[in-house]
Amino acid sequence: MNIKLAKEYIKNSINLYLKKDEFGEYRVPIVRQRPIFLLGAPGIGKTAIMEQIAQELGIALVSYSMTHHTRQSALGLPFITQKTYGGKEYSVSEYTMSEIIASIYDTMEASGIREGILFLDEINCVSETLAPSMLQFLQYKVFGRHRVPDGWVIVTAGNPPEYNKSVREFDVVTLDRLKILEIEPDYRIWKEYASDKRLHGAVVNYLDIKKDHFYCMEMTTKGRSYVTARGWEDLSQILYLYEEEQMPVDESLVGQYLRNEKVVKEFTAYYDLYNKYKKDYRIEEILEGRPSVQAIARAKEAAFDERLSLLGMLLDRVQADMKDIVEQGAYLSDLRAPLKAVKAQADGTRVEQVISLLDKQAEGRRKLLESLQMAGSLSDGDRKKHRLVIRFLEEGRKELYVSDITEGTAAFDFLKDRYDRQVTHMKRDTERTGNELHALFAFVEEAFAEGNEMLILVTELTVNSFSSQFIATFGSEDYQRHNKELMLSERSQDIQAQIAELDI
Repeated sequence: MNIKLAKEYIKNSINLYLKKDEFGEYRVPIVRQRPIFLLGAPGIGKTAIMEQIAQELGIALVSYSMTHHTRQSALGLPFITQKTYGGKEYSVSEYTMSEIIASIYDTMEASGIREGILFLDEINCVSETLAPSMLQFLQYKVFGRHRVPDGWVIVTAGNPPEYNKSVREFDVVTLDRLKILEIEPDYRIWKEYASDKRLHGAVVNYLDIKKDHFYCMEMTTKGRSYVTARGWEDLSQILYLYEEEQMPVDESLVGQYLRNEKVVKEFTAYYDLYNKYKKDYRIEEILEGRPSVQAIARAKEAAFDERLSLLGMLLDRVQADMKDIVEQGAYLSDLRAPLKAVKAQADGTRVEQVISLLDKQAEGRRKLLESLQMAGSLSDGDRKKHRLVIRFLEEGRKELYVSDITEGTAAFDFLKDRYDRQVTHMKRDTERTGNELHALFAFVEEAFAEGNEMLILVTELTVNSFSSQFIATFGSEDYQRHNKELMLSERSQDIQAQIAELDI
């Protein structure tokens, strides 16, 4: 199965494991809550989906790689204690709490979240001394003498033996206590993730053309050659930074992330071509609604690979702007609550009280951010939103402190004016981005009238979470019109195919 389907299975399992009856008992007894075992090649996103699941379910996440754990660190250290049996005192071996179990309690204390996921990676690479204890752990959630707290679901992951020499085969007794999900790389699913994460356009466009280069493992005369999804994502991040610093990208850099000579050479060549396309077509002019005659003429005559790259560049820019607006909207909406709290107490007070209220609001938001970070259930979008709210409150406090304002009502009016200016700025950006989207549709209509590019454009706008949210919120007549036309066309083709099958 692909990683997206595995994610849904895991979410469903966790929801069922955490379901309780009328007496507050878990419907699935602890002994029947089979740990989930994700078995798949390295770098396909097993760890990433665990973070996403915790964020979406609002539960905590504690992650450990089992490769560095010894029997002592996993089970706890032995110590001697005295116990009395039948009137006689005996020396008995006990164990300190496992580092792993202690981390769960630390997370619960710091975050206040009582349910979560214990994610153990590389579970099939445990040391020889620890291996015998894993059966007890997987069945009873016990490390040494200490049990995983109720409400914590165990998810494990590992690589097949062909990818890792340290892998030890689980016997049937162990496997029979696991829910096993075998994961295969799937570029189509990964592309949805890459689009939402806004990975570098050169990476996504290259893989649209060379899908077989998305994930590969092979043995060569020089050793193992590999390319993974993790490698592409890490390369994407470094490409953005290299471009910011205007540093040259060459095969040596690409080869640090993609360990396949052919893919390295072809991607580096494509990256240079990608930047040439961006310069030749003048992307900014196209999205401003004034494409050159030369750009339109060249696009009409271009090969499909070049058309796909051009469309990808245009989409990348528009979707980045849509993402900024959606995130700005989420931040401004979230900011209303602390501002309402300040307004409710501002009347009849002095500016000092308003400043104190801002301090309390900012401190409360910082504690919320810290607790979510400790729980491992904080998405990138929420992290950015909380930080923007904190920054607004802190900057408002500083500006009020050095201002001539003395009354609480005037202080709130000052804060509201700052808020209204940001809303106005967002409205301008929204209008500009809407115009960019219209210009994009107009260009595709003119340059690619007879091709499949319009279908690709509408599909990409639909599957990307930020562009679909932008269009749902602010509308797009171009999108609605073309989406309807494509749906009618698809329905017509289905009817024609059905008629053909009837052989009338």
